[in-house]
Amino acid sequence: MSSTPRNGIGGKTFDEALATLSDMTAGAVPIGREEHEARIARAQAFMRAEGIAVVYLNAGSNLLYFTGTKWYASERMVGAILPATGALEYIAPAFEHDTLVDFMLVKGHVNCWEEHESPYALFVAVLARMGIAADTGKPPRIGICESAAFFIYDGIRPLAAGYALENARSVTAHCRTRKSAAEIALMQRAMDMTLAVHVATASILHEGITTVEVEEFIARAHRKVGASGSYFCIVLFGAATAFPHGVSYVQSLKPGDTVLIDTGCKLHNYISDITRTYVYGEPSDRQRAVWNSEKAAQAAAFAAARLGVPCQDVDAAARRALEADGFGPGYKLPGLPHRTGHGIGLDIHEWPYLVGGDTTPLDVGMCFSNEPMICVPGEFGIRHEDHFYMTENGPAWFTQPARSIDDPFGLA
Repeated sequence: MSSTPRNGIGGKTFDEALATLSDMTAGAVPIGREEHEARIARAQAFMRAEGIAVVYLNAGSNLLYFTGTKWYASERMVGAILPATGALEYIAPAFEHDTLVDFMLVKGHVNCWEEHESPYALFVAVLARMGIAADTGKPPRIGICESAAFFIYDGIRPLAAGYALENARSVTAHCRTRKSAAEIALMQRAMDMTLAVHVATASILHEGITTVEVEEFIARAHRKVGASGSYFCIVLFGAATAFPHGVSYVQSLKPGDTVLIDTGCKLHNYISDITRTYVYGEPSDRQRAVWNSEKAAQAAAFAAARLGVPCQDVDAAARRALEADGFGPGYKLPGLPHRTGHGIGLDIHEWPYLVGGDTTPLDVGMCFSNEPMICVPGEFGIRHEDHFYMTENGPAWFTQPARSIDDPFGLA
């Protein structure tokens, strides 16, 4: 049954809430071959400048980013071999050749190994054929994808005498941390989709609804706005909201409960990630005070995000705001037990990070979550999570932060 909504919290049935949503993907354009080729050219220019001879890109996000080839990592070595100069090539099991070619966006020769053969020996042989010869005097630097499973590095290592194996992160992160206008447009649309889902979700809350029922609604709502479903979903009520990534048990909603919902979807491989926290019923003075402290910390982090500023300074700004309100210090509870934010793009957590020790200077195109969560064990947690991206004029929000504990979605 519908009931009188309180600034968008409660009052609608599942069907009524779903009826407020529609497909939001019209005009969203996936990343095309020309942009992937430009990414390859940028990586190669960086590799030449840094003296890196070749990079191996394993199946997964790095392979997708540079080549547009979507392939999931498994126990078999599948990836791309990117030399500092010359054409990119692939490596894969022979029986996957035609499937890999079918999935390719950026085309390239496929070096194949049979099931009884060593892909690692083949990789080293391809290096030699590419003119990257082993040298015990000055070994060529070979970057291995940082997301590749250890068994790949472990397989190559004993065969790579005369080569210097290293983490390819310097290349992959250099390119991927600075998002293009096309990437930011896809992330903006995905964020808009998830924010619409949040608004609809708040409207279906009622006493006794379970976290599982809310999760099921969110999956349906994400499909309604054009995603394949939820990429991830965390729904927490009451004391469980003090656990940043959830609990093992199902909760049922009660009046006065804090509600924390953290969810996102994918659009053309790019991810959204938004958290909203509010109260079902009338907030207590304690809930209101902590909610406002969280909002102030999020605002402090955003204000500190300026071009050239080290990432760690943004985290420090959030912690100073929290400590001024009596939380912490540092990671102590009640307070903020984790970093203030993470990079985002093809992966939900990407470099760099808004955390102490990360001295990466903020640069145009970098995208971050801003979520300096306050955890109060035994009571509740408050997390406001929105994302921003760096422009030539400083930070810009993908989604505007929650307005107030009484009107989180600005509906009043």
